[in-house]
Formats: sequence, C-alpha cells, structure tokens
Amino acid sequence: MKPQRVAEALGFFYAWLRNPLRVAAVAPSGRALANLITSEISSDTGPVIELGPGTGAFTRVLIARGVRQEDLALIEFGSEFATALRYRYPRARTLWMDAARLRTVDLFDGQPAGAVVSGLPLLSMPPRKVVAILTGGFRKMRSDGAFYQFTYGPRCPVPRVLLDHLGLEAERIGSTLANLPPAAVYRLRRSAAGTRPESACDSSPSAHI
Repeated sequence: MKPQRVAEALGFFYAWLRNPLRVAAVAPSGRALANLITSEISSDTGPVIELGPGTGAFTRVLIARGVRQEDLALIEFGSEFATALRYRYPRARTLWMDAARLRTVDLFDGQPAGAVVSGLPLLSMPPRKVVAILTGGFRKMRSDGAFYQFTYGPRCPVPRVLLDHLGLEAERIGSTLANLPPAAVYRLRRSAAGTRPESACDSSPSAHI
C-alpha cells in the first residue's frame, strides 16, 4: 500500500475512534466501491457534489473518470478531512460544513450539478436530517440529476416513507463484496410524476424539493 493510502487509513481510523457515529466505518471506502458508486458519472455529467468525501476515495475516481477539480464541490464535516482535501484538490471547492445545510450555499456560480455522490452514514442519522440532506442535494441538481448513496445495510438507506414524502425513487445499481464491509449502491432520482406526493409526512418541518 502506498504511504499516502496508509496515512489516510490511519487518519480515518483515528477519526472513527473520536466519533464512530459520524464516521460510521473503521476504514475508507475501497476501490471497488468507489468504482461502483461513480460508474454512471463522466466528464459529460457536469458539476458533481460529493457529500462526506472523507479521505477522497471517491474523489480520486471521479477525477479519473474525467470530472475536473473545478467541477467538484466537496462537502465535509470533519475538519481534519476538509483540511487534507483542500491540500490534495486545490482547484475543487471544499466546504467545511454540515451537509444538512447544503441548500444554504451557492455552488458552481449557480450552475446546477449533474450528480451528488454521498458517503454519508444516512442510517445513523435522524429522519429530519436525512430529509434536509436530500432536499439540499436535489435543489442543487438538474431535473435529471441523480443522487448516489452507498450503504452497508441490506436495503435502501432511505425509508420508503421519506422517498414518497420527497417525490423520489430509489434503484439499487449494484453491490460489492470487495469492500470492507461489503456495500451496495442506490441511485435516487425524482419520481416520474415529478411532484411530491401529499401524505401524513406533510407535517414535517423540512423544505420541499
């Protein structure tokens, strides 16, 4: 393993020790998962927002697939990770902030993104926060944009009630046993109807997409 990758792994592990709920894994995502979650993204996708990039496992592959650093917005809550990302990807826009506040910032001079790639541990977050993250992500994307989310669980990490509330559809695009632990990737998009269904969830204080 390259010295940089060893340093990243150690830094990730120490970050997990300090806050296991926020980091939610003991090691950075592997190459197989990075290849899977970025498999539908290319230079033609346009700007890409990455949520919770950590050590940059997905970032490296996004760039290898032709996404320019200038077309990357890296949203990272961990100050130690954000500092390292700014150093490694100086032309990308790295923001040290909570992804739940995504809708409050201007990215790419108002140009909508083509995709969001999320490494966030949605399963460990309260529903209100998950809704805020998804709302912010889809408000920053084109109407045909896709939100890519991985999970270590056996099903989509966004419950059906939240998907219906936000007018979204989820599709599993693949899984990999070569990651530690094994993971699956889901693609979230706006539903074909294009409107958010009215339901009992309307009492939620979150903003609508």
